[in-house]
Amino acid sequence: MADRAATGGARRPNTRERRPGGARQGRRRLSVDERRDELIEAALELFSTRPPEDVSIDDVAAAAGASRALVYHYFGGKYELYLAALGNAARKLAVLLEPPTEGTPIDRLRISLERYFDFVESHAAGFTALLRGGPADRSGEVGEIVDGIRQLLLGRILSAMEVETPTPVLRITLRSWMASVETAGLDWLENRDVTRPELERLLVDQLIVLLHVAGQHTPDIAELFDRLAEAELGTTD
Repeated sequence: MADRAATGGARRPNTRERRPGGARQGRRRLSVDERRDELIEAALELFSTRPPEDVSIDDVAAAAGASRALVYHYFGGKYELYLAALGNAARKLAVLLEPPTEGTPIDRLRISLERYFDFVESHAAGFTALLRGGPADRSGEVGEIVDGIRQLLLGRILSAMEVETPTPVLRITLRSWMASVETAGLDWLENRDVTRPELERLLVDQLIVLLHVAGQHTPDIAELFDRLAEAELGTTD
């Protein structure tokens, strides 16, 4: 009996080592940055399938094969983890939206828009929650991430159009269109009753119409519209 008790006591550490989280940590030696990145990736995957308020620290820990305490050690709480995940997503989006170097300006715009929607679709729930956040979020760190994404998209549009510095009317026109892109994206994620290619073509056509109308108010946009049209249609000389 005593031998059994002693043997049972000796086995307890091994039982703990066989737990899923402990086993993963025992097999893998990760640096601080690697472990942090792993937690962010696990959180981003969860935020892409469920609204942030439905994701707990325990969910992230389980997905990453880590302990709850480790998640708190790296991030302090779910909000900090959410910010880190969104920041990571924004950096990935920045890479995807690197301006294409070939094709007409409208071709490059189409490619950038397609890449944007690739990313939004793959992180649907998290970005839906992000874009529908309240005023408090808009004035905080989440708002800074949202604004950063919008500034990035604006820069990519201007790059596609070969415009360095937009005039006020052009800036307003493009930002109005970007708001339409966000609204259309949210609607599409909710309903999905048109195909993504159809939606992307619609949005490109809407921008062309907006530029045509804005060109009736300022000559610089009229010249831009003519240049874009000429590049798209080609010359007949």
